[in-house]
Amino acid sequence: MAEIGAHGVLPSMPPFEDFYEAVNGREPFPWQSRLADDVERTETWPAEVGVPTGLGKTACLGIAIWWLASQADRRPAERTAPTRIWWVVNRRLLIDSTWENEAKHIQRMLRSPEETPSENPTSPDVLDAVAARLRSLSGDASSVPLEVVRLRGGVAWRRPTDPSQPAIVLSTIPMYGSRLLFRGYGSSRSMRPVDAALAGTDSLVLVDEAHLAGHLMRLFPALRECAPQQRQILNPARAVPRVVALTATGSPGGQRFELDEADLANPAIAKRLNAAKPTEIWISDKPNQVAQLAEAAASLLDAAGRPATCVVFVNSPSTARAVRDRLPKTIKGGPADVVVLTGQTREREAKAARERILSEVRAGRGAGGRSSHFVVVATQTLEVGADIDAEFLVTEACGVRALTQRLGRVNRLGRHPNARAIYVHCPPKGGRTGSGWPVYGTEPDVVLERLLAATGREHEVDLAPRHIADVLGEPCDDPGRAPEILPALLWEWVKTTTPPPGEAPVEPYFSGIGRPELSMSLMWRVHVPEPGEHLWPRPKESEFVDVPIGEFRESLEAHENLRRLGPDGLTVESIRLSDLRPGDQVVLQTDRGLLDADGWAPDSATPVLDVSLLQSGLPLDAEALGRLCGVPPGEFGDLVRTLTGAVEDEELDDASQEAALDELLETLRRHPPAGFTDDDYRESALEDWDEFVSTLGEDRDLTSIAVRGEVARLRRPRNGAVVSVDELDEMSLATAAADLDGHGRDVGDRAEHVAAAIGLPSDLIATVARAGRFHDVGKADSRFQRWLDPDDKEPRPVAKSSMPRSRWSAARAESGWPRGGRHEDLSARLVREWLTRQNGRLDGATADLLVHLVISHHGKGRPLVPPAEDGTLTRLNYELDGIEVSCRADLSRIDWMQPSRFKRLNDLYGPWGLALLEAILRQADHAVSAGAQLSDLEVR
Repeated sequence: MAEIGAHGVLPSMPPFEDFYEAVNGREPFPWQSRLADDVERTETWPAEVGVPTGLGKTACLGIAIWWLASQADRRPAERTAPTRIWWVVNRRLLIDSTWENEAKHIQRMLRSPEETPSENPTSPDVLDAVAARLRSLSGDASSVPLEVVRLRGGVAWRRPTDPSQPAIVLSTIPMYGSRLLFRGYGSSRSMRPVDAALAGTDSLVLVDEAHLAGHLMRLFPALRECAPQQRQILNPARAVPRVVALTATGSPGGQRFELDEADLANPAIAKRLNAAKPTEIWISDKPNQVAQLAEAAASLLDAAGRPATCVVFVNSPSTARAVRDRLPKTIKGGPADVVVLTGQTREREAKAARERILSEVRAGRGAGGRSSHFVVVATQTLEVGADIDAEFLVTEACGVRALTQRLGRVNRLGRHPNARAIYVHCPPKGGRTGSGWPVYGTEPDVVLERLLAATGREHEVDLAPRHIADVLGEPCDDPGRAPEILPALLWEWVKTTTPPPGEAPVEPYFSGIGRPELSMSLMWRVHVPEPGEHLWPRPKESEFVDVPIGEFRESLEAHENLRRLGPDGLTVESIRLSDLRPGDQVVLQTDRGLLDADGWAPDSATPVLDVSLLQSGLPLDAEALGRLCGVPPGEFGDLVRTLTGAVEDEELDDASQEAALDELLETLRRHPPAGFTDDDYRESALEDWDEFVSTLGEDRDLTSIAVRGEVARLRRPRNGAVVSVDELDEMSLATAAADLDGHGRDVGDRAEHVAAAIGLPSDLIATVARAGRFHDVGKADSRFQRWLDPDDKEPRPVAKSSMPRSRWSAARAESGWPRGGRHEDLSARLVREWLTRQNGRLDGATADLLVHLVISHHGKGRPLVPPAEDGTLTRLNYELDGIEVSCRADLSRIDWMQPSRFKRLNDLYGPWGLALLEAILRQADHAVSAGAQLSDLEVR
């Protein structure tokens, strides 16, 4: 039966079983159906989902999406299902695996129902129905049914489009935890409040393998105590994150969801639970882990009698590399293909390793046709979630939880009757004194004692999933301490515009201080700008690799000069080695080395590939081009000087420009760089280096190659007009000038629809809409208008400009608009004057919120807007809602009432509630600036 939703009549909601089959092509396990039924019936999730590894815990994503769609017919304020589903896990590989195999798969099925793997003829209709219901929840009826965002480390520019957009966000613990605390790693300082709102409100947080995230789990209730809000603006079920622990190694009882008799009777589940995993225990009294691990793997493979697969788990990346080097000398039963996978790997190299691993040992696939042994040497990054099924497994000494998870990668589906495992126990390097083993402390001693108690004289025990807990017992790991979070500390983090010097780092509060893994991110470019200049092209998250700060410091000389991305994630600044902090993003020249095919390699001096080039183009810098092509910079020097000088030299004729460009392209063809593979070119829609060079010559408009603050460049042409929005740029890269009043109306309308779609109270919807209409009125200043429209072509004030970015700085200087001046400061002054003319018709809290939303719509005003050197005596006049208002235009004046206004609003709505109100307006502004068309919707 059809239902009524925000955008009209909705299709009937299909049962969960039909949705699951349509997405996956098979029926759900009994526990998956039972959990979906429990969630829908009780409108809440259990505190913990305790399902053994290998039984499909990622189906919780599908359950959450189905539950959200089931509530599309409710009034927004009555909806209890959160809009955003976060999948948080402390393993980058698992983020990638879940992103591709689950989240992106659901998204593809909802976008293209006809591609369903199900043979049921009604499956496309089921997917169509769920997609329509999800789309109806958004403030924009033209939106996609489901967005999928991945946050793994480095720079993270992507986020859900707006707070009303149904989305799955896959994130590591640091990326989520830092966002929750207003210090988002990889997020620009301007966008930290938006990212905090999207993490801290209207979110279901599924913490996979929650035993790895104990400090994060304890952070949520502590934050609620630190920041109680006087007014809740969302349904209480969605006002704060709803957190669910997903772990096979939790504690039974309480609010833990577990398998029942129907599950145990299911043939597929029973086969997996009873899958034999005979495990032999090797004990050495010497810290010779590398030799023992390699010997154990060789003994299993040599006895196999045919090419086989083996996973070797180690406890550190350095051990992984050492085992990799030793294996070829140890295995006697034929050649072996060895792949290393650690968490210290860049996306390009990790993707190649993942594809090789999954193609060889993905669960459900046989080993037919293999001509040699296949060995995966991995750290904890492969412990959980990876859908692989090896015949043999070797593991270094570890804790109860880790051993349980590692054994989940061998005979996962019960298809390998010859499956075997070896547990290698060696004392930690340096003896048994002190804190014991890295990561696991003294727990491996307990594990060894329990294993020996369960073995016979052969030192062997079957650790099948059904009874592994009986053998290993309760975990006795020590997660270490985390500092206590206090209201004053949170208040400092909430002030995102001007963070205090020497502020406390956020990482210990979600990762602990007992054994902190303080990491930073590295990327490699052929051209590294000077301090104060912009990095081109804009960095992507996939370019980075996370490494421990301590290891990075040890690999460099103390005097070495470094370049770090600044708070905007784009401007480069100089930094000393001693000033590095967790979450910093450092840009290295490609010839600095420190990376190889297996990831972070402190001893490697081999040049690193700049992975940004094939997608974006080449920097016109002689040194960078020489570094890329492996030739002296002089090969390119004269040509680069000619081309970059041509940008501002009006006397240089077109023929000279054309000749210089052709000669440069021919020089590039003669010196193809090493390192690019056929796969790299295919992913860039190219065949080879020559074709890449040819694309650089297609756009002959040389005036477009230089931008102030950035290196000149030859860009690869893109198909279609690409409109992007920068939250810091006044111009917002509009394709055409935008009428100031019209832009304000569009932003106000979109913000109103989004606010209504998530269920805000009517007074807040009206305030957000009014703030949208007023937010840019400060741009009516005559100086700002001269900046946007230097030739005075537009008859009315404009909000955006189609001016080429290369002219921005010069146009600003010529207009008289002060460097660093903020138009939103003038907008807020006009709004304050408008409020005084209302004779108190708006209450104090509403007036505070209106002014704050206007003044903070570029991320400033939390708590102050920085002044600019100005001193103008002019005034700005404008008409707001039919009332003529006026204010002084001197941008050196500071609104000293803003800090107290900001504090009152945080106390009233809570830090995340206020950030949510800001996010609605700011993301509406971004969408309108990017040319989004708002459908004609009815506000409820």
